[in-house]
Amino acid sequence: MTENEMTALRDVADDAVLFHRGWLGGPEGFRWAADGAPAGYVPQWECEALARLVRRGYIVIESALGVHDAVVRVSAAGADLIDLPIAA
Repeated sequence: MTENEMTALRDVADDAVLFHRGWLGGPEGFRWAADGAPAGYVPQWECEALARLVRRGYIVIESALGVHDAVVRVSAAGADLIDLPIAA
């Protein structure tokens, strides 16, 4: 796990990330969350790390109805990694 991936995983664990489905209001992608509401764009380097974490099953994007942003959560496999040391 790289430092960028660990940073992204911890941001998800802190409920700081949502996933915008691309309907009404911009392209699909990860957004920052503040009190459960969208609060800006996640930088590209972290979006790439988040995408890798989704592919590996360490985080999951929950289903959302309609145009609502989806909550991003740490999976059980990802929770096991949060306390591991990071690789450079």
